[in-house]
Amino acid sequence: MHAPPPPADTRVEPTPVPASAAAPVSFRPHVTELRLSAYAGHRRLTLPLDRFTLLAGPSGSGKSRALEACAALARLAAGDDLAEAFPAPATCVPRSARPDPQQRRGFRIGCTADGPAGPVHLDVAVQVEPELRLVGERLTSGGLPLLQSALRDPGRRTVQAAWHTAGAAAVTRGPLPDDRLGTALLPLRVAGGTDGQRRVLAAAEQMVVALRSVFPCDPRPERMRAPVEPGAGRLLSGCDNLADVLARTREECGQRHALLVAAVRAGLAGTVTGLRAESGEDGRLRACVDRGDGSPATPLELLGNGELRHLALALVLLTGPGVLEVDPVGEVPAALQCLTVLADDLDRSLDPRQTRELARLAARMCERGHIRLLGALSDASRVAGVEGVTVVHLGA
Repeated sequence: MHAPPPPADTRVEPTPVPASAAAPVSFRPHVTELRLSAYAGHRRLTLPLDRFTLLAGPSGSGKSRALEACAALARLAAGDDLAEAFPAPATCVPRSARPDPQQRRGFRIGCTADGPAGPVHLDVAVQVEPELRLVGERLTSGGLPLLQSALRDPGRRTVQAAWHTAGAAAVTRGPLPDDRLGTALLPLRVAGGTDGQRRVLAAAEQMVVALRSVFPCDPRPERMRAPVEPGAGRLLSGCDNLADVLARTREECGQRHALLVAAVRAGLAGTVTGLRAESGEDGRLRACVDRGDGSPATPLELLGNGELRHLALALVLLTGPGVLEVDPVGEVPAALQCLTVLADDLDRSLDPRQTRELARLAARMCERGHIRLLGALSDASRVAGVEGVTVVHLGA
């Protein structure tokens, strides 16, 4: 567990469905590859990520674990420590991993982020036993190591790091904490006085922006039915505060709200002419569906689980960093971010028609370049024929 992981050498080739028109390449930082070198049930697995990628496979094939790894990297980039990013680290250790002579076991993951600095690669090695520590990290660009760290003295709560300088000295060395991502700390350590240092900063900032633009989304219908207190109108990961966000989007952007109403018609039973939030006597907001037939609006709590999940996911796809509860990236306007939505069990509670319509909406929105979607579903046949989706089969 002393050294960072070598690049993974097994790729799962995707099954692309050609889009009718390719969108221009975006230079907004975004994650293009996920590597699970030794993580849970995965060994040397490389997952290329397109604009809209769905992981498909039977239960136990590791779809959810792959999304968990991406979400954990995002939390580390946002400044969380290892314990926050990996709340159950023992489950991340490969089942076949044997402890070394010092009784150490761990896992290795990484990713690639593309953007103005070109492809930037991040790989980390995490020790779980006997104690949780980040024992190796490597940030590279164009084959050049920009940051390397390794645990040299187990008695110290630091790792020895070296980052590219290309000045009077080729590298600068110093200690970094063993429980946080060194890449996220580089802007505090590197002055940017040489071309080499500026290259390090550009690569680190691109990786951090790409990862901090990840939004894990898992709509929970049982929470969405309850009325909510008015707030900032930023959608939570579980979509608990859907009514608050509907109130905001309806007021701020009528055109986008109309697109949402049109999108959810395919997922809700009966006629849908509008979506709105009503304030009760207690001041809390309750979301409703207008039917347009003179009857009272239908409260969201009367909708089925599939209808609620379809509505929530459509709302996510039609909004962006300014509406979703993602960690804000300093000095990066929302319009310049490329949001990556993680959607595990995308087809949970959805019927085939709802799944297909949601996939079509996702493909259209991802083609525009402001949003990307990495999801998982059990039955890939539900999206067969949908243009713009790339299916990666696991466990084949």
